[in-house]
Amino acid sequence: MQTAVTFLGLGVMGYPMAGWLSQRGYAVTVYNRTQAVSQRWLSDYSGTSADTVAEAVASADIVFSCLGNDDDVRAVVIGESGALATMKSGSILVDHTTTSALLARELAEQAYALGIGFVDAPVSGGQQGAENGQLTVMCGGQQAHFGRVQQVIQSYAKSLQLMGDVGSGQLCKMVNQICIAGVVQGLAEGLNFAKRAGLDAHQVVEVISKGAAQSWQMENRYQTMLGSKYDHGFAVQWMRKDLAFALDEARANGSDLPVTQMVDSFYEEVQEIGGNRWDTSSLLARLEQDVDKS
Repeated sequence: MQTAVTFLGLGVMGYPMAGWLSQRGYAVTVYNRTQAVSQRWLSDYSGTSADTVAEAVASADIVFSCLGNDDDVRAVVIGESGALATMKSGSILVDHTTTSALLARELAEQAYALGIGFVDAPVSGGQQGAENGQLTVMCGGQQAHFGRVQQVIQSYAKSLQLMGDVGSGQLCKMVNQICIAGVVQGLAEGLNFAKRAGLDAHQVVEVISKGAAQSWQMENRYQTMLGSKYDHGFAVQWMRKDLAFALDEARANGSDLPVTQMVDSFYEEVQEIGGNRWDTSSLLARLEQDVDKS
């Protein structure tokens, strides 16, 4: 029997992820708070749409959610009209939203009480990774639940691992964002330095990208950074949300994150110059702004 899946949230990530599920032959039902987006999805892919969360999840074997933040997840998943209240016993909720580990554990507790499985499964790879079906997925939960959803998630994943108990996926995503923050800041500083030193920054990257300085950010973002193009990719506002989770968790577990804290403050400055929705590589714009002021 064909696995029935539901996807809640058709944003820049959820839209193509749900599309991959459809292309892989799963019976997909989609729900989005803006129904016009659901109708557009139906014009691109095969599946059905629902007018309410309850209608969307009622018959699903697996329910995926990819929403904005903790409050958005609570609004869609918890409560009398939320997904958990209507999902059938034995089904599994997979939350791809990047949230706090605390929320993941809260959702799992409520799901288990209703006979529903739960896996927290934040993703990395951005819009490009979602569209190309090349996401990295970090999961937390019980092995039995992970085993049931693993093959389905592979529809849009190039890398997929169970990291540990519920919340472990979110904690792993925090490590991911901590590492990215430092790399992007280093790249922005390097490119700014190269330009200020009178070098051809494109030529510089051509050389150093063949050595130890190479990174995904360098390979995929240096050209748009040098062209001052930031209207794509993972938005600064979402990066600051993710870094806030990491900084909160660090305070709780005693970790020292001086670079992450500094880069978060730099992103705040990017927001102040109008870059709330710019790609995270816009840290270079902040440095160039400083140059313009000097």
